[in-house]
Amino acid sequence: KNLSKFLHHLHHINESHDISETNSKIAQSISVETIETEAFNNLLNVSEISIQNTRSLVHIHKRAFNHLPKLRYLSISNTGIGVFPDLTSIFSLESDFILYICDNLNLHSVPTNAFIGMTSEFTTMNLFNNGFQEIESHAFNGTKIDKLVLKNNKELRVIHEDAFKGAFGPTMLDVSSTALETLPSRGLESVLMLVARSAFTLKRLPPLNGLKSLREAQLTYPSHCCALLSWDSNSPSDVASDDSLTLDGPLASDIVGFTSAEDMFGSMDFYYPELDLCQRRPALQCSPEADAFNPCEDIAGFGFLRVAIWFINILAIVGNLTVLLVLFTSRCKLTVPKFVMCHLAFADLCIGVYLLMIATVDLMTRGHYSQHAIEWQTGVGCGIAGFLSVFGGELSVYTLSTITVERWHTITHALRLERRLGLRHASSIMVVGWVVCLGMALLPLMGVSSYNKVSMCLPMDIETPLSQAYVILLLLFNVGAFLVICGCYVCIYTAVRNPEFPGRAADTKIAKRMAVLIFTDFLCMAPISFFAISAAFKVPLITVTNSKILLVLFYPINSCANPFLYAIFTRAFRKDAYILLSSMGCCESKANLYRMKTYCSENVNRSKSSSGSNKNSKAPRAVVWMSSFPHVTPRPQMQRV
Repeated sequence: KNLSKFLHHLHHINESHDISETNSKIAQSISVETIETEAFNNLLNVSEISIQNTRSLVHIHKRAFNHLPKLRYLSISNTGIGVFPDLTSIFSLESDFILYICDNLNLHSVPTNAFIGMTSEFTTMNLFNNGFQEIESHAFNGTKIDKLVLKNNKELRVIHEDAFKGAFGPTMLDVSSTALETLPSRGLESVLMLVARSAFTLKRLPPLNGLKSLREAQLTYPSHCCALLSWDSNSPSDVASDDSLTLDGPLASDIVGFTSAEDMFGSMDFYYPELDLCQRRPALQCSPEADAFNPCEDIAGFGFLRVAIWFINILAIVGNLTVLLVLFTSRCKLTVPKFVMCHLAFADLCIGVYLLMIATVDLMTRGHYSQHAIEWQTGVGCGIAGFLSVFGGELSVYTLSTITVERWHTITHALRLERRLGLRHASSIMVVGWVVCLGMALLPLMGVSSYNKVSMCLPMDIETPLSQAYVILLLLFNVGAFLVICGCYVCIYTAVRNPEFPGRAADTKIAKRMAVLIFTDFLCMAPISFFAISAAFKVPLITVTNSKILLVLFYPINSCANPFLYAIFTRAFRKDAYILLSSMGCCESKANLYRMKTYCSENVNRSKSSSGSNKNSKAPRAVVWMSSFPHVTPRPQMQRV
């Protein structure tokens, strides 16, 4: 009833041609549920219509806005309507038409041909903070769009590929704070300004050729700016050679400041080479700029690293898979060294798989990584790669420490067999190691630091005190493990040189092998730990670009060297490998030779054990056990009876 009185008054004004009142407003004071057909019909003098803060309004009938030739402002805001209003019969003749459809949370889509017939002039569309989930095909058909603002439509996930088909423009597009995952690849050729702030799901840009007029971009991720700036610098910059850069519409007029030559002189074909410099289009402005963690470069950064990373990951994978295959298929009794070696090989295999994932993504995105950076770094793949890196690296360090401590313990207590480490104890130690390393690798996935900070998917996020403490703890764990390894090898070397030790092998061969083991550990841990600790305290001494050299060439050294130093180069491993190959019909003579040596050794030890004293019977067994390690290879005279 109130609405009828209001509209009757409006029609009376229109019929009396009283142009002093050209605005109509339906506000919260008017309780209305529907607006009927032709409610706003043939109002020749009305220039503004505002329907605001009427949550009781649930439906606007078709042709409710009919023949409003002077309408230049229409606002339908904060209502309860659930169907997009019919605007196709307004037929406004006013230029710079402004449309506000905002704060309507029950609107879920913009339908096909939603604005055709609204106006034939350029329009500014403010369609923000609605419940839109989709903008359908040909939604903007038949329109000339100056500015299109879709910001704060938090449920908007899809803009159809042909949503802008049949439309001219927009010249400015704002999709900030939406749930869009990508933009349409067609229909954005006229966009001069793109705004996509806080659009965290917009991880992939459309084909950049579809944004060929773009001059300013305000985005969420620095890597997108890298992609745009790289494309812009490599694309033709001559305006005369690119007719798609012809500017039109209100926004374009504001920027250029004068009408086109065609409007002034007609379609004339003339060209002055001396004016080329005056026709260069302005440089693309884009924010945010690339930061220290995400420079505008490929994952590998350097060409030689791209080659090295493949060589290293193949070596690590093949070496550790070989160790696991031989140890798992061995018919010999499972000993503590073999048990721990399986864990070490698996940990180093994780590092190899991590490098393989990084190398593969680098190869697939070579030359255009910036376009895929956010999709990779925030995706599942980067999380898995980072998890494998931290878990494999920490488990490898933990296992190396366990192996070294176990060797030191066994050698220094060679005459006390009851104190030797058994499989039950070794299993308990490794369970603890797995739990600790899994916890360290899972924390970045749970918000403590992050794997998506850098393209190499390592936890380099130290923005919060908790993240900083996590990274420092991780580094101290590695440094502490290295010190333990060094200390144990020093004790082992001291022990085997002790003349009172019953099975001493005081030769330079032992020292050389220990030096190799310590040197590889030092080469792997020292450079990375030094620069990483300084960066963790927010005093970086090296850029992310240069740190990739350390991460590719030094970080995986242990993963490549361990299978050879701790397994493949040992006699016990070679024996298992030849026996495995003999079962396939290869190297049978070598396998028989190793079987003969093992049989003779067991018989000699058994006879000595039965004839000698209890004291002397323990020494050979301890020495035989020691001989399975590459760095402690006793001479024959060490076996005393």
